[in-house]
Amino acid sequence: MIRVLLVDDERMVCAHLRAILSRAADLEVVGEAHDGAEAVEAIVRLAPDVVLMDIRMPGVDGLTATERACRLPRPPKIIMLTTFDLDEYAVRALRAGAVGFLLKDTDPEDLTGIVRVAADGHAVVSPELTRRLVAAFAPGEPARRAARQLVDGLTERETEVLVCLAEGLSNSQTGSRLYLSETTVKGYVSRLLGKLGCANRTQAALLAHDAGLVSRG
Repeated sequence: MIRVLLVDDERMVCAHLRAILSRAADLEVVGEAHDGAEAVEAIVRLAPDVVLMDIRMPGVDGLTATERACRLPRPPKIIMLTTFDLDEYAVRALRAGAVGFLLKDTDPEDLTGIVRVAADGHAVVSPELTRRLVAAFAPGEPARRAARQLVDGLTERETEVLVCLAEGLSNSQTGSRLYLSETTVKGYVSRLLGKLGCANRTQAALLAHDAGLVSRG
């Protein structure tokens, strides 16, 4: 079972999400929280696999809660929820360790699949939306220099895999492009995350953009 925690200050939103997710036999909604502070407490207490986290909440917002949760010894996979299709909080949340960014008007039929993908550790931000976010909120020069220094420590093959990851390719698509098996690609991705100090594929993709490996826009 994939354990899911719902976090939103609007209880009707939580009820709606619960109704959708409860239809799936492999998903279990283990609890709800209605502000960021309550969310971190629930994460510690309930140990969910995936958290659907509203960005904008009174008191402790979703961004702060995500930053706190991702510092825990075993953080859950956090998907940020918002009604806005482009929000400065989104990139900050992804950099903090969230695995995805999801609009609240996402088709209900897609939601259960998205939760499963996140539980497996994959990014749940579309390549198009990632490019828009990165282009809109470009890093400063210190961040670019730091990213380039990290990328310079990669091998040529690792850099090629990172570029594919930043372009939003799956492991199988990366393998087809680079003539590698999917298992080999998974190994490269795992080593990349360790070398770059990234919690997930989304953070690594953002770092690749910061380093200039993939063009913006």
